[in-house]
Amino acid sequence: MIAFLVLVGPFALDFHLHYPDEMYYTDAAIRMMQNGDYLTTYLGNGELRFKKPILTYWFVLAGFKTLGVAAYSSRILFLLFGAGIIPMVYHIAKLIGRSNKLPVWSAWIIATHPIIIFSSTRAIPDILLAFFMTLAAVGVTGLLKYGNDSPKKHLWFFYLGLALAFEAKGLPAAALGLVAIAYMLFNPWKRISLIKLLYLPAIIIALFISLFWFVAMYLKFGPVYLDSFIEDQVGMRVGSRLWMIAKHFIFAVLLMGGLFIPWVGLKVKSLMPGIKAAFNRNKAFMGFAIVWVLSIIGMTAMVSTFYERYLLPVTPVAAIFLAGALLKTHVVPSVTMKVWTKILIGINWLVLSVALFAHVGLGSSIWIFGQWIIGFGLSVLLWRKISLNGYQVQVMGLSILLLFFSISLVTHPLSIPNQGRQVQAYVSTHNIPENSKIAFLGNLHYASKIRIGLGPDYLMKTFASIDEIPESYSYIICDEPSKKTLEGSLPIMEVVSLNWDPKYINEMIMAIINGNTSEEKMKWGKKYYWIDRSSN
Repeated sequence: MIAFLVLVGPFALDFHLHYPDEMYYTDAAIRMMQNGDYLTTYLGNGELRFKKPILTYWFVLAGFKTLGVAAYSSRILFLLFGAGIIPMVYHIAKLIGRSNKLPVWSAWIIATHPIIIFSSTRAIPDILLAFFMTLAAVGVTGLLKYGNDSPKKHLWFFYLGLALAFEAKGLPAAALGLVAIAYMLFNPWKRISLIKLLYLPAIIIALFISLFWFVAMYLKFGPVYLDSFIEDQVGMRVGSRLWMIAKHFIFAVLLMGGLFIPWVGLKVKSLMPGIKAAFNRNKAFMGFAIVWVLSIIGMTAMVSTFYERYLLPVTPVAAIFLAGALLKTHVVPSVTMKVWTKILIGINWLVLSVALFAHVGLGSSIWIFGQWIIGFGLSVLLWRKISLNGYQVQVMGLSILLLFFSISLVTHPLSIPNQGRQVQAYVSTHNIPENSKIAFLGNLHYASKIRIGLGPDYLMKTFASIDEIPESYSYIICDEPSKKTLEGSLPIMEVVSLNWDPKYINEMIMAIINGNTSEEKMKWGKKYYWIDRSSN
């Protein structure tokens, strides 16, 4: 967990990679702080949005309320809950295994899974869905191990996990929950009686958690809100064309295995015998893992738009299954692990070289070079520990996590300081009054960064065109295309934000080589402008 938090942290604690869907939750959370309505969710343009349940919005809001409105505070709880999946996977593996190897391998495999990592650095529902579905899987595992004599805590884990997962993402949690119940009732190895599963205290509390927001929205807005939710959960997600379903099915199968590289490549030839051996060792749990994986692949195949993160809810149990299969091979793959670890460290050195070139050329701060030294020092230490018997899985796992730490150094000059921090600095130095109304013209995703930079003390709203902006909005922030349409009709515009544009990465490289980065950044960079209408 510590390795995960430290090495993945740089991606999460600033907008190195800003995922587009984050704006739905950060914009709504800031609006909640401004109007005091913690149940209703709004877009940055003021429209209502009911496509996802309330829990993800509250996670962002909790970060803002606790640590202030900032990039890191919008994501901090998602990073912590992503890391929280690791000990739950360890605990599940401990419940089903008879040695310490299975929990250790399972924990490292899930900690280094790229979709777990990237989802933990984004303020979107998917990592919460994965966390709470893993909590439900803890309950299933306990029930399958102890049968009808299982302690009631496992029923609480199962039902509360499902309820909170439903409140984070909606119907995928309900579908996987029904699959789990059916499996426990009818699997041939360790059936759980219906009487055991009908534990009313946990079921009643779970139903309340799952449905209270929907009831509140119905009482406030009527059935119209449900149309939006159903359209997103079913209408927009589920496709009907056979070729599309077949294509998505193939993608899902390939990604389910491919995203576990390099672990799945440790013993390719003996992997199938290992899978059979792992299944025979614990048929009840491994059968459950197989059913859940096949269920998510089937559901993902039906969607109209395919995203790899849709596989996330069952990835933790799939990691345990893979760990069991690898450990059931005849020989522990130590030689192959050394080769993979050397490759990973070599990639780390390549990434660090690219980062050093960029930061020396751009004249970055001493803190960046401090992170570079830490990354390089860790890579050298791991290289020296490759042959250390008994710790090869840890060394390989750290090499994978270190790669994300190193990549954050490459993304830094393209992303940091982000538009929100730059606008925040401008507003502060130019004494723009609090509670000022600010209109935004431009890309919605960058609007959310700027809205976070301004915080709840400024009322910023997104508009599609200048004609829609009321006179009460004294200030406007716009991007380059919008600026061209406004020239001549509004006062002289100041550059309030300037970043390198990834589309012009070649120009950035040549600027570093030629030593004229400031001029080329102004020429090719992504710019946002500040307009003061009151000075017109």
